[in-house]
Amino acid sequence: MVVSLHHYLYLCLTFLLRSSSYSSSCRLREHFNLSGMHLEGDVVLGGLFEVHFYSTYPDLSFTTKPQQLVCEGFDVAGFRQAQTMAFTIEEINKNPHLLPNVTLGYHLYDNCLQLGVAFRAALSLASGTEDEFLLDKDCRGSPPVMGVVGDPGSTHSIAVSSVLGLFRVPMVSYYATCSCLSDRQAYPSFFRTIPSDAFQVRAMLQILRRFGWTWVGLLVSDDDYGRHAAHSFLQGLAHDSAGCPAYHEVLPGHSAPDEYRRIVSVVRASTARVVVVFSNQGYMLPLLDEVWQFWEEVFGCRFEHAGLGVPVCSGQEALAPQAQLYLDVSDLRAEYNIYKAVYTLAHALHSLLRCVPGQGPFPGRSCARMDSMEPWQLVYYLERVNFTTGFGDRVLFDENGDALPIYDIMNWAWLPDGSVKVQNVGAVDESLPVGEQLILHEDKIFWNFKDKKPPKSVCSESCPPGTRLANRKGQPVCCFDCIPCSDGEVSNHTDSTECSACPEDYWSDPQRTQCIPKTEEFLSYSEPLGMSLAAISLLGAVLTAVVMAIFVRHRNTPVVRANNSELSFLVLLSLKLCFLCSLLFIGQPKLWACQLRHAAFGISFVLCVSCILVKTVVVLGVFRASKPGGETIMKWFGARHQRGTVLALTSVQTAICTGWLLLASPTPHKNTRYQSDTIVYECVVGSVAGFAALLGYIALLAVLSFLLAFLARNLPDNFNEAKLITFSMLIFCAVWVAFVPAYISSPGKYADVVEIFAILASSYGLLLALFGPKCYIILLRPERNTKKAIMGRAAPKT
Repeated sequence: MVVSLHHYLYLCLTFLLRSSSYSSSCRLREHFNLSGMHLEGDVVLGGLFEVHFYSTYPDLSFTTKPQQLVCEGFDVAGFRQAQTMAFTIEEINKNPHLLPNVTLGYHLYDNCLQLGVAFRAALSLASGTEDEFLLDKDCRGSPPVMGVVGDPGSTHSIAVSSVLGLFRVPMVSYYATCSCLSDRQAYPSFFRTIPSDAFQVRAMLQILRRFGWTWVGLLVSDDDYGRHAAHSFLQGLAHDSAGCPAYHEVLPGHSAPDEYRRIVSVVRASTARVVVVFSNQGYMLPLLDEVWQFWEEVFGCRFEHAGLGVPVCSGQEALAPQAQLYLDVSDLRAEYNIYKAVYTLAHALHSLLRCVPGQGPFPGRSCARMDSMEPWQLVYYLERVNFTTGFGDRVLFDENGDALPIYDIMNWAWLPDGSVKVQNVGAVDESLPVGEQLILHEDKIFWNFKDKKPPKSVCSESCPPGTRLANRKGQPVCCFDCIPCSDGEVSNHTDSTECSACPEDYWSDPQRTQCIPKTEEFLSYSEPLGMSLAAISLLGAVLTAVVMAIFVRHRNTPVVRANNSELSFLVLLSLKLCFLCSLLFIGQPKLWACQLRHAAFGISFVLCVSCILVKTVVVLGVFRASKPGGETIMKWFGARHQRGTVLALTSVQTAICTGWLLLASPTPHKNTRYQSDTIVYECVVGSVAGFAALLGYIALLAVLSFLLAFLARNLPDNFNEAKLITFSMLIFCAVWVAFVPAYISSPGKYADVVEIFAILASSYGLLLALFGPKCYIILLRPERNTKKAIMGRAAPKT
């Protein structure tokens, strides 16, 4: 067919060139055998329609002259469309307000659904059908037709407009939707009253998004319309992330039953429940012939399990009459597009003929004349046409010759009597603001399913909250698995492939949908454990105060005055500080509390142990002084020396604490190492060496006190305080030896509990061991609170 087309084009052009070289007339060598309708008039419009389905091909062996094509398969819809153009022209001719005193005529041809026939018809419209026509001296004059309505097919329109565009003959199509025809460089005189495929594709994508159909099949016809629509559709799916094609099949343009059966098997095997089709009737009929479920519904028969009153399908039922009902979803929309196309040309002619000389748009402000107007002049007015039809629809073109992008959304509804009704359920109007362009009345849509609801068509269900999307290797992006977010992560609302990590102080809820504040953990006064420890600490401080009061009241008794009562009061004061400093370990750690707690604890205990150490040394010194030659020893153990020794020993600990705080101070810290969903507030020691030095110095003094007291435990004295010191230091050392491993292995707030317990246990041990027996004598056995009773008979021997 392509060879035949080029052959005829070559003959026509060669003949015209040769004729113009020798005479002022042209003669047609041959007439094309075309079916048509004609009406003469002052201005003639051409039309191309599909009145027949197919044609028989001539012999193209190049050994004989090709015969004319013979069109077969009468198309009622195409004939009705041709009649619509004839009716519209007659209506315009009767209108006294539009093209008055001008009669429109028409030359309408059948394209036989073949490109070669359409091209021959277009050439006949452009050059005329008279055997011979004369040329003016300047080769000027009006062409046989001023404009062409059609062709309905995109492929035909591309070919025909490519030739007619060379001569600027306007062509207004009513059904060619290929977006490629919007290229004004390639098709400068092409217009259409149906929106471009670019708009159609966007409308399709909006409907897919509306129903959440992300997994769709794609069937396209093997022509320019199908190829360009498929390209735009696939681009739109990818660009807008609207979905993925489950399959992409091309409907063959020739009889290929095996290929159609393969396509049907692909459709049936796919999990996609929605199929998007860009095709015309000619490509769809063979496909419907293969889809038996559809066949059974159309003819009311069954291939299997036919029952009473239900015949068995033979497969030979005539499809064309029935398919007309299914495929005619336009409800005269094609005819209305033809109606608008003819009126568009008429309004352009009307504006052209109303031009006032001297005010025209052409060179020299000239106007076109009725007897010499040219097609390119009509194109100028077509680009500026703007009118409203009698049905209230506005008609105008954009800069690409495209009509207003408005689509009706049609739905096939099965009626109770078994018939089918095509009904309007919405529209897509791109002239409206974004977000309002899709108007869909979902309550009017008929769904041919048991639940009467729209189907689901997704490769994978949307990931629930708390999960992230993981694409399956080698599959489209619409096919994925849902992976739960990890602890401390929640689903990402902007990037479904990633989970968002919660901020430092937050944690994911059990559903992994939102970040919630982490549980805060520290030894609080409001919890039972904190309240108990605080109460025990205050009790110890109160008991210490009571003992101090008893000692103050009985300060002149021998029990109190024995072995320097001043040191006893210092021990009681330091013990009271030890009890109170444990309160610094309770509550949310602050910087000042972290810095003060260990320093107060360390200095308080060193003050206490230093006093006990000095008392132990004094006991030994007194015993040595009582022996011959030991008189000079006591001069080194006077009250002033005792105070100085205590101060010096305490100053060492003070220096250790000061250096620690200056060089590596303890600070509060939020620890999530123990539990990811819990913030453990704790004080980090800053310097392990500093903390070790503080504890080591206390341990050194305690061990010295214990050893010296142990050596003095058997001195001959009824009330030998060295025994009490030995026992108290034994308790003290046992508590702190056990403290170290327990403290290291205790997490979070329990480390503070261990330290508080060690402080309280050692403090209570010292208080009870050192001062319990003395209070017992003072309060319950006052007869023993005498110097004689304390010294007894065990006087040192000389």
